Amino acid sequence: MANVGVSDEGQTHLRHRKKKVSESANDNDEDDAMSRAKVLDTSSVQEGENDNIKTKDMEPGTYWLTRIVFLRSLGFIYSVAFLVALHQNRALLGQNGLLPVDMYLKQLKDHFKNDIHHCLRVVPTILWFCDVNDVDFYLDAIATVGLVLSLMVTICGCANMVVMALLWILYHSIVNVGQRWYSFGWESQLLETGFLAIFMCPLLSWRQVPRMTPTPIVTILGYRWLIFRIMLGAGLIKIRGDQCWRDLTCMNYHYETQPVPNPISYYMHQEPEIFHKFETLVNHFIELIVPFFLLIPWRPAIITGGLLQVLFQVILIISGNLSFLNWLTILPSLCCMDDKFYGFLFSNSPGWAKDKVLQIQREERTGTAPKPTQAVYIRGVLNICVGLLIAYLSIPVVQNLMSKHQAMNTSFDSLRIVNTYGAFGSVTKERTEVILQGTSSNNPNDPNAVWLEYEFKCKPGNVTRRPCLISPYHYRLDWLIWFAAFQSYEMNPWLVHLSAKLLANDEEVTDLIAFNPFYHTDPPKYIRAEHYRYRFTKIGSKEAHEGKWWNRKRIGQYLPAVSLRTLSSYLRQRGYGVPKVRGKVKLKDIPHGK
Repeated sequence: MANVGVSDEGQTHLRHRKKKVSESANDNDEDDAMSRAKVLDTSSVQEGENDNIKTKDMEPGTYWLTRIVFLRSLGFIYSVAFLVALHQNRALLGQNGLLPVDMYLKQLKDHFKNDIHHCLRVVPTILWFCDVNDVDFYLDAIATVGLVLSLMVTICGCANMVVMALLWILYHSIVNVGQRWYSFGWESQLLETGFLAIFMCPLLSWRQVPRMTPTPIVTILGYRWLIFRIMLGAGLIKIRGDQCWRDLTCMNYHYETQPVPNPISYYMHQEPEIFHKFETLVNHFIELIVPFFLLIPWRPAIITGGLLQVLFQVILIISGNLSFLNWLTILPSLCCMDDKFYGFLFSNSPGWAKDKVLQIQREERTGTAPKPTQAVYIRGVLNICVGLLIAYLSIPVVQNLMSKHQAMNTSFDSLRIVNTYGAFGSVTKERTEVILQGTSSNNPNDPNAVWLEYEFKCKPGNVTRRPCLISPYHYRLDWLIWFAAFQSYEMNPWLVHLSAKLLANDEEVTDLIAFNPFYHTDPPKYIRAEHYRYRFTKIGSKEAHEGKWWNRKRIGQYLPAVSLRTLSSYLRQRGYGVPKVRGKVKLKDIPHGK
């Protein structure tokens, strides 16, 4: 009877107070619940942050970052190749070049009776659709466009199928009409590398991490197959070739006799013989054993194999000027490493490539990745077709590797999609050089005639000139003269044409050499080529103290003294025409033009 004596008004007031207390208690309960929820939310956020911290380390098995590293590297190699073409192709392949492309294409048209489809199958090049009378412009245009596109890929670290296909077509168009100047194995190797790169990229997207286009595993395996063939082919051609590879003496000669030595070659040549034997053994291990590491389905073995190949190529780059060959050979080895390996090269900043890849890996791990679109399935079918094509075209390549009569640097199809490779199956034991000389004397047989030497950009000539260091750039003329020294001038008509150009002080050709002794005077009246044997001087020897890098001894005459008058009929027969003389004095009675 607690309410006895309390008025109705008082009871009503008491009920209101109880209700307020109850509402206040409920509010307190809600505040406590919200506080607990905030604590849980904070705990969840902290757990998420901890999870993010843990996943800063990339997971193995994906190749998003691998593609970025690879495309930057390939773009760099392409840019060097197109830069070489832009600098040198006019003088080598232009309308007035040493081996004119327009003349070459006309000969092919005549051979195939103007059947353009047959011509295109045998020699694929877009120059078939250009005016050959303006071939200089098109050679420059191809090289310029290729250089710009390749620099874009290098800078951006990404590309799409359209751009990579254009780069492949443009370089194909140069290589297939390059004749002797583009007869090196690395041209086919670059084209094979570039072909696979087309299918590594998205169709149109220009992003480093295109979410719906992961790096196709078929291209990763294709590049591993490429480096396997390159190295095993190089190792087998050596074992089957020169005896010095089997008795471990090849490195006694290699540094001195390679096409274009660099300053480090001079010192490496003079290492103790026991070290040269060790180098040869290491070479056999890298080329014959390590490639099989790539076939082992175990990540550490594959990465070890790839890193050993990269290290080996770096050593070769240091020891000589082998154009961009060794730089290019590093590229397929890059595909032996995945995102987890390359993570250290990339910034952790939000929104950058590494952060995006971490997000993708997180989505894949938690099952929140976007569903595949129809385009993804179509891309999958395309990747399968590419894999089957590579497998089919690899059949003659494997047969060649297994053959006792293994061919080196050979293509089995005109598109050069899958090729066979090899290098230095035989090693030259003596270095010989062709030295071009000119004289202003009217009588080349006069013992008092003064003969002045031409100096090339990189090949040995002046014995006191330091060997050059130009890799990955490539002086094509210097390389071809190194090969010509093993042969005769009759087997190298371009060398006779070169002599004629020098007799006229031709500006385009003289741009290919380092020193023209007649540049500021009248052109020489006669040119000859002498044959010399070159050897490195010994470190600490009298010759070395005199500043000589080389000792040389004359072997004999390579090309007898010739003048424009004596060469005119030969040049017309070859279809070259007689070059116009640049200088104060012009020779008389010499027909000019073609």
